[in-house]
Formats: sequence, C-alpha cells, structure tokens
Amino acid sequence: MLEKFLTEEQDPKAVEKIYLRLTDLLTSGEEIIYIAVQKKPIVNLFPDCVALTNKRVLFFTPANLGLTIKFLDFVWKDIVDVFTKEEIIGAIFSIKTTNGAEMGVDYLPKVQARKLYQYAQERKEAEREARRLRDLEEKRAESGAVQFENNPRTGAQPSVAQVLAAPEPEPVAPPAPAPAPVQEAPKPDELTEKLKKLRMLFDNGLISQEEYNIKKLDLLSDL
Repeated sequence: MLEKFLTEEQDPKAVEKIYLRLTDLLTSGEEIIYIAVQKKPIVNLFPDCVALTNKRVLFFTPANLGLTIKFLDFVWKDIVDVFTKEEIIGAIFSIKTTNGAEMGVDYLPKVQARKLYQYAQERKEAEREARRLRDLEEKRAESGAVQFENNPRTGAQPSVAQVLAAPEPEPVAPPAPAPAPVQEAPKPDELTEKLKKLRMLFDNGLISQEEYNIKKLDLLSDL
C-alpha cells in the first residue's frame, strides 16, 4: 500500500509514520493523493512532510525527537494559490490561503516538489469548477428562475427565441360555487408576454444586456 507513495525516492520510514497518522485523520470520502518528504543536506533525522488529499493539504512536523507529529491542514476551497521554487539544494513548496496566511516546506527533492505543484494545481482547478457549479445552483435557487430541460439529443440549452416562443401555461379556473357557463378568460397580448419573458431572462442573468436590447428591438419592430 505504501509503495505508491515511494515512487520519487521518499524516505520509507517517514512516509510510513505520516501514512499511519493520515489514516486516522481522513474523513469520509477522503483519499491520499501524494506524500512528499523533506531531505535536508546534512542532518535529516526528523524531516517535515507534505501530504495532499482530495480535500486538504496537510503539513507535518515531527516534535519531541520524532516521538510526536504536529500538523496543520488547509482545505482546498481556502487555498487561493500554490507555489514552488527550485533552489541549488532542493525546492520549496508553499501555499497561500484566502486570509493571507502562508505555509511551506523547504529542502524538498525537486521532483517531489514538482509533483506536489502538479497535483495541487489539478485539485485547485477541480475546486474552482465545483465552486462555479455551486454558485450557479445557488443563483438559480435564489432567483426562482424557470429551469428548462436540455435537448435529449444534443444536450444544448434552448435559445432565447425558443424560450420566448414557448406557450404560456393555461390558467386554471377556480371551481364555480354553482353550475354556470364557464367564461373563457381573454388571452393576454402576445407581444406583452414575450417582453415579460425577455425581461425575466435578463433579470435572472440568463442573457446579457446586449442580447436583451437586440431581442427587444426585434420584438418592437414587428409593431
């Protein structure tokens, strides 16, 4: 199980300690992606380590002559940037959080620092996409916008023209207290309804100001 974390010549003893500690810290659905181990040029008895999971970045520092291990963790949504800097001996990997805090480890083997940076960028991109989808769903929920189904063949969203041309649902007449001829409600003005729909799309952020202006002029030109 540990072999997949020793591919860049990590210290096996250090990785084993970190791995055992990590397994106690993992939450539901959390998986270890990579473990990097510090390699100081002279004395490297108790190296610092960095571990990446699909949910967090964790920095481990041995204490009490290696008998205990302290750690700090940062969830991906709070990390705004990651950095790597290669020096004459080893490299530095560091992160920056949303509140301006920075954390890093030096004297990492360069190949391990590059792997950390690569995996960290991939996770940050995945987090940005997840955040974009969450924001979109929240915006739709708050605005109460009408959700239109995708085309079952192409998966494309309906165009503005299709939305405007969609028929208005027929109003349901309340039950009459006594039998009487049902008076059919007069149909609303077609142009007015299309303008209302167009305004709804613009207010909900589904079309831009320019698209709104162009389509509005098209509708008014039919008068």
